[in-house]
Order: sequence, then C-alpha cells, then structure tokens
Amino acid sequence: MNTLHSCSTPSTPRLLRNAIAAMGIALLAQAALAQIVVVQNAWARATVPGQTATGVFMNLSSAAGARLVSASAPVAGLAEVHEMRMEGDVMKMAALKNGLELPAGKTVELKPGSYHLMLMDLKAPVKKDSDIALTLVFVDGKGVQSKTELKVPVRTMAPMDPMQTR
Repeated sequence: MNTLHSCSTPSTPRLLRNAIAAMGIALLAQAALAQIVVVQNAWARATVPGQTATGVFMNLSSAAGARLVSASAPVAGLAEVHEMRMEGDVMKMAALKNGLELPAGKTVELKPGSYHLMLMDLKAPVKKDSDIALTLVFVDGKGVQSKTELKVPVRTMAPMDPMQTR
C-alpha cells in the first residue's frame, strides 16, 4: 500500500513576507538606537576674518538619558564639549573631559556663556547664512554609542534673539 505524505513547506511568498517583516523590525530597532538623543535649535556662530575658533549651540534631550562624549566637524581641526563657569570673579572656559551628561527626560541647553561645542583650528571662515556639517557622538546608559550627523546653520546671534531680525 502506497501512502502519500504531504510535506508542509511555507510558500515562497510567505517566506518573502516574513523576511521583509524581519528586516523592517531590524531597521526600526536601529532607528530607535540612533535616536537616543533629540537635537533642536542647533546653530553655529559666524566668524570674522582671522578668527580660529567658534561655538556651536543647541538643545539636547534624551528620554532614557545619555552623554554627549565628542563632536567633529570637517571645518575644524578640533571640536570639544566645553563649559563656562565663574571662579570667583573670573569666567573660565574648559573642556568637559568626560562629556556632557544628558539626564533622562530633561533638556540640556548649549548656549553662549554656558555649555557649548567649541570648534578650534578652523580650516576656513564660518560664514553667516551658510551651513556646517557636524557629527555628535553619544553614549547611552548601557554604553551603546551612536552618532548624529547634522547640517548646522551659521548665524551671528541665536535664532530666537529679536536682534537677529534687524
């Protein structure tokens, strides 16, 4: 007696559908990791002839907490995360060797006279109404590193400053 056994194998369209779904999930997971920090209102200060350094300012927030550990820009030989603070009657600026802490759920403002990115050894003038490329490197609470690539507008003053429109 001959018995016919049928093998149940998924059809090609079903395999394809499952593969596409798996790739979609992987891409969403990667996008979630890449967005550990939200960057808003970024701008760089324009330079004057002969100036070899400038500042970059923005608002940074992270739902789960993170740390801004470094930055780089093709226009600069060196980029550092800096803070300015008063020591007695003297305003001092210094690099943050361990980066800038971004507490979970809070916005950290990088602004003139406070935290900022310092671009040094400029290779070219940073001209008003242009854009500069900037890469920010973050580390989350689990030690996972991510990079954010930005095009930052160059201004003479902060965008929200009423003097900017004059």
